[in-house]
Amino acid sequence: MQERDLLSMVVQAADDKRADDMIVLNMKGISLIADYFLICHGNSDKQVQAIAREIKERANENDIHVKRLEGFDEARWVLVDLGDVIAHVFHKDERSYYNLERLWGDAPEVDIQEVLNS
Repeated sequence: MQERDLLSMVVQAADDKRADDMIVLNMKGISLIADYFLICHGNSDKQVQAIAREIKERANENDIHVKRLEGFDEARWVLVDLGDVIAHVFHKDERSYYNLERLWGDAPEVDIQEVLNS
């Protein structure tokens, strides 16, 4: 699967579970970790887990190896590492504290609608 298709799958999975305030950052040339970060949040522990679970299940359905899944039980900040794309699923209360958007402020933002429509 091409990285842009992987990104689309991850964004669609999060959107299907009604993730709030989704932002995709293009990390190419900025981070060696991944090409794209999806940052979003859920309004409860259950929603955070549902978003992360949906991303993991979609990856499994498409034979994509989940390299790491961290923070699922605590449901405050769940990291789903799919290689070229890393999803950061926060609990609403934690997102502003970590403020990854500011931390990675040099990364250009990708248009979510463009990703959803691809």
